[in-house]
Parts: sequence; C-alpha cells; structure tokens
Amino acid sequence: MYTVPAISQYEARQNLLLQRVYAWMAGGLGITGITAMWAYSSGTIQDLLMRGTGLFIGLLIAELVLVIALGWMIGRISPAVAAAMFVAYSLINGLTLSVVFMVYTEASVATTFLVTAGTFAGMSAYGYMTKRDLSAMGSLLRMALLGFLLGTIVNIFWANSTLYWFLTYAGIAIFIGLIAYDTQKIKKLGAQIGLANEDTLRRATILGALTLYLDFVNLFLLLLRVLGRRR
Repeated sequence: MYTVPAISQYEARQNLLLQRVYAWMAGGLGITGITAMWAYSSGTIQDLLMRGTGLFIGLLIAELVLVIALGWMIGRISPAVAAAMFVAYSLINGLTLSVVFMVYTEASVATTFLVTAGTFAGMSAYGYMTKRDLSAMGSLLRMALLGFLLGTIVNIFWANSTLYWFLTYAGIAIFIGLIAYDTQKIKKLGAQIGLANEDTLRRATILGALTLYLDFVNLFLLLLRVLGRRR
C-alpha cells in the first residue's frame, strides 16, 4: 500500500512537467512559424534586407543574447520574466527564419517541417519510454555539438562544399540524438521537482521548452538543406 502512491506521485511529476514543456514548445514554434510567414508574405524581411544587413545581424545578435541570458539567469529571474524572454526569442527567431521562404519553395518548407515533426515525435517518445540511461550518450552528443559549431564557424570563411555536407549530416544525427537525450533529462527533472514548488516547476518548464525548441529548429534547418527545393 505504500509503494503504489509513491510511484503515482513520481509519474505525476514527470507527466506534469513534460505536458507543460510540450505545450510551451509548441506555442513557441507556433509564434515563430506565424511570425516567419507574416514577415515574408508582408515583405517585411525583404524591406529589412534592402536597408542593409546591419539590422538583420542585429536581430541575430539579439536572439543569441536572449537565449544565452535565459539559460544563464533562469534560476534567478521570475517565471513571468523567463516566459516573456522565451516569447521574445520565438518572435525574433521567426523574423530571422523568414529568409528560408526567400531561398526555398513553400511546399518544400512545409514538407521538411512535417518530416522534422515526425522525427521529433519519434525520438522524443523514445527518450521518454526507454529504460536505457542516455547520460553517456548525451555527454558525447554535447562534445559533438561543440565540434559541429566550431566546424560551422570555420566553414563560413573556408566555404568548402565537402565540409558543408559532412557538417549537415553530422548535425542531423547530433540533434536527433539530442531530442531523445533532452526528453529523458526533462523527464528525470520532473521527478525531482515537488508538485507544490510552482515557481521551480515554471522555470523548469520554460528551460525545457527552450531546449526542445532549439533541438527542433536546428534539426529543421539542417533537414531543409537536404530536402528543401530552392526557388
């Protein structure tokens, strides 16, 4: 009689956090997608680029600062501020990502989004259900991600097509693995947070949503290199 309630509470903590994380992540993706489509269809992004690259680069810097600040300050800011920063990041990211509609056809963008969504759903489900501890895999993936980022920076200046495609497929594999790892990490975190500690739960929700949001968006952009049809 003592074991069953403990298991139920353990699962309730996990499910509550994951439900909120998925809801916030979906909301963030929705904001990004709607903003991107609006910025492209209204001509806003075209006008922005015609005025020079300075403003666009400023947006890229702003979203980078936001995502770093949110991850760094999550334990010291209120849940409301964290939520506002996440929404702001989703909006700005939508503006910068609207350029994909200028490069790729709308049909191929939609197809790639569906492929990304299906891949995400499958790997997130695996991360949630597997009994295997993915911590060791996560450490390797983090190191691989660092190598991917460094290689991407180098190739901006080198512009080597072979390295470009190597990084593309390596990045796809890395983010597919990270989806499973991050899902399991959030699941474990949910079991550690007391249901009564609402502020901590809200902060963990935003951080978890941001983590999976980034996994999804990066996988989408990499798959778009492979599946996208240029205009």
